[in-house]
Amino acid sequence: MDELAIRRIVVVGGGTAGWMAAAALSRVLGRAVEIELIESEAIGTVGVGEATIPHLQYFNRLLGIDEDDFVRRTAATFKLGIEFVDWGRIGDRYFHPFGTYGQEMEGLHFHHFWLRQAQLGGALELDRFSIGADAARAQRFQRPDHSRAGSPLGTISYAFQFDASLYARYLRERAEASGVRRTEGRIVDVALDSGNGHVQAVTLEDSSRVAGDLFIDCSGFRGLLISKALGAGFEDWSHWLPCDRAVARACRRTTDPLPYTRATAKAAGWQWRIPLQSRTGNGYVYCSDHLSDDEALAGLNAALDGDPLSEPNFLKFKAGVRHKAWDRNVVALGLASGFLEPLESTSIHLIQSAIARLLTNFPDRRFNQHDIDYYNRRTRVEYEQVRDFIILHYAATTRDDSPLWRYCRSMALPTSLEERIAIFRENGRLYRHDNELFSETSWLAVMHGQGLVPRRYHPLADLLPEGELDKRMTHIANAMRLAVDRMPSHQQFLDQIGRTAA
Repeated sequence: MDELAIRRIVVVGGGTAGWMAAAALSRVLGRAVEIELIESEAIGTVGVGEATIPHLQYFNRLLGIDEDDFVRRTAATFKLGIEFVDWGRIGDRYFHPFGTYGQEMEGLHFHHFWLRQAQLGGALELDRFSIGADAARAQRFQRPDHSRAGSPLGTISYAFQFDASLYARYLRERAEASGVRRTEGRIVDVALDSGNGHVQAVTLEDSSRVAGDLFIDCSGFRGLLISKALGAGFEDWSHWLPCDRAVARACRRTTDPLPYTRATAKAAGWQWRIPLQSRTGNGYVYCSDHLSDDEALAGLNAALDGDPLSEPNFLKFKAGVRHKAWDRNVVALGLASGFLEPLESTSIHLIQSAIARLLTNFPDRRFNQHDIDYYNRRTRVEYEQVRDFIILHYAATTRDDSPLWRYCRSMALPTSLEERIAIFRENGRLYRHDNELFSETSWLAVMHGQGLVPRRYHPLADLLPEGELDKRMTHIANAMRLAVDRMPSHQQFLDQIGRTAA
């Protein structure tokens, strides 16, 4: 092995972030690198991230995980998107589906033709052109079926809703089987190199010392290494995302689990509902300037579907991002690198993409600063793109029933988001920059769902004769309906996976 090669990696903190990092690094690097994960049972994990986006499938495939086994082991359900209630106005309800709307025609995105037909007065609801939205409302699910050429069944896109603690345990088993060593203990000291300022080792309560070449900080909001030891700064985004508290609580499942997550806007924040096989996850994200902890818990309890199964878990946070997610020989993942509220289920994805970026720019012990700078630039861009998408939900509203919503509808927006909204309002155009996480479908779903109406559509959409336009749109809608009718119910699909385990 090269004398400058990384030989020891120390992961500080367990939970979802720590065990995702340990499992992926051990899978890719094999036993050529020693990996040690330090965690303390006395330090709880946040554990509110129970919903995901479709990209998690790629991570599981990287680890060689059988999807049916994963679903059984994590009490998972399938997720076709997110339903938003009361966001644009009280009484409104819309769906943000995974996948696409309709199909491209004449080289243009489908929604330009839908906008044209809507202006002509003959368009069906936009959701009628999304198999994800249609199937979710019908409580149906199946994996993509590519055997029928041209069928919407081949375009199904899905994610998961699962027990995050079970997922961490599942990944721990795989990581330890690949040679990762777990050490129980609380870190009480961090030793830095007097020359270059790198972390040399951490000391535990029992006085044992754990040295490493590369440290992965998964210590949550504390940022034990990246912040407390190295002093990497934090950029506060709470002026755009003012919610700074959450209370989470599980309740008994009273019906078959829905194949989607629900986010319901409240006067001082919003409430999530995430159906698992074993229970329903619930939480209230709120702004402490406008709601007390006791009031938030009372509001959450009043909205539970079934009897509570856990004590309430209160969390404090601040939206923002580290100035440096990678500083010297420390890479921060998860909450240690930044926080964006879980409105669009991006927390686990941001961990996953950071791990992939680290592997792409994997260092040796010289820790090339150009690689580190590139990593940090791309991390910041990703956070900013997700940030803008989340802000859109708050800004694109006509609600004025509470101080929070009056503030959000009038606050100054990031220039990047202001430009997107202005372009869409004028001509319905949507752009995807740098292969960013959220596609044109996602931006359209939220913008349209919350009442942003373009003045015009792409002029090339007028080249299709009106009669042909109506014919194609009817055909697409009918194909969607017939495809959904062929799908089993979500519960039937889960039952089939359960039978496989027997």
